[in-house]
Amino acid sequence: MALLEKYYVPGLCVEDHSIPVPLDWTGKVPGEGFDGATISLFYRVVCAPEHVHDDLPLLIFLQGGPGAGSPRPLNPDSDGWIREAIRHFRIILPDQRGTGRSSRVDSHSMASIGSARGQADFLKRFLADSIVRDFEHLRRTEFHGEKWTSLGQSYGGFLTLSYLSLFPQALAACFVTGGIADVSSAAENVYRHTFPRMAEKTRRYYGRYPQDEARAAAVADRLAGGRTLLANGDVLSVERFQSLGSGFGMKPSCERVHWILDDAFVDGDGSIDGESALSDVFLTEVMEATSSNPLYWPLQEFIYANGELERPIGWAAQRVRDDHPEFNAGARPLLFTGEAIFPWMFQQERALRPFAAAVDVLMQDTSFGRIYDERQLERNDVPLQAAVYFDDMYVDSGLQLRTLGHVGRSHYWVTNEFEHDGVHGATVFAHLYREALERGDLSAVLK
Repeated sequence: MALLEKYYVPGLCVEDHSIPVPLDWTGKVPGEGFDGATISLFYRVVCAPEHVHDDLPLLIFLQGGPGAGSPRPLNPDSDGWIREAIRHFRIILPDQRGTGRSSRVDSHSMASIGSARGQADFLKRFLADSIVRDFEHLRRTEFHGEKWTSLGQSYGGFLTLSYLSLFPQALAACFVTGGIADVSSAAENVYRHTFPRMAEKTRRYYGRYPQDEARAAAVADRLAGGRTLLANGDVLSVERFQSLGSGFGMKPSCERVHWILDDAFVDGDGSIDGESALSDVFLTEVMEATSSNPLYWPLQEFIYANGELERPIGWAAQRVRDDHPEFNAGARPLLFTGEAIFPWMFQQERALRPFAAAVDVLMQDTSFGRIYDERQLERNDVPLQAAVYFDDMYVDSGLQLRTLGHVGRSHYWVTNEFEHDGVHGATVFAHLYREALERGDLSAVLK
């Protein structure tokens, strides 16, 4: 292995590694030699200090996103699933291509590519078909082809279904939390299900903090009445303010938004009747809460693109939003939006402007890599244990259950005790592991 560093954080032994992988996997086979342009795949190997010399089975964590690197653990409890996982596994934490320390893609990367078409083709190389091939190449070359178990959170569940479609022989067992994709339909159908849930989450928020309905409306009125700039020079529009709701599917995001609104106005007495200006503290908090990772929004709708499409994606979330006037900037109560991209983002947010031309091209494209094989999923023989969050704002629970009904050897636990980020607590992974263990689904994993 290409070992870069070995060190300890409290309660964990950490090794940093990096290997080259092809930028374009077309015509190449994971585990074999290749030529052409390469990028780096960075990954960490993490275990409990007492297990450093033990031959434990491997668990690869498939991070949510898209466009997010792997967790950077402070200790076994800083990301709740890790405490349970290190009891049984040696954990692999890869930074998905283009994220973290894996040949990061950002505005500088895009600026180095000439045409919008070239940029669009470049971005296509950072979707599930390439990500999964990176991981399979890693398994075959650096871990001697040993089967591993996967834990996929959110988008990591999408990657799990891709892995089971393309390389099922690589996996001994799979766990998924809040991330079973609707493999049989287009992005627009996903948003048809999630926009009503965004509205419901906002109503629940106002039900919990009724004073915030008037404060949010007052903020929106101020933003609509003039040009408000954030510290980084971005315009704070009503639409960007509404995107604070993107975290409403996680805990304690409602409280975070509540306290952001608490600081909204310069007058500290809580009055919203006058002409009090928006405070610098508020503007800074909104800027930080609504600024995106470089690849998160540019790739968001294309994670639903599976092979040759019947029609272009064509800004699916915006088209669905257009059918819901209750989300308009002037509507009251002001509704917050969830995980959805809109054209204005690539005009208003400085970090996203370099991606605008490429995203416009991709929105009209119909040719993408194949990421799911529905027939293979139907005959799947790898144990799959999923946590389905009944009130999930991002990945509709009904669509998840529909998919699971067509995946062989799959089991699920439906709960409303947790939100989309439940795996980051101490309970969810331990529950899934115990269910799979007691069912006998881990017999091929345990040594």
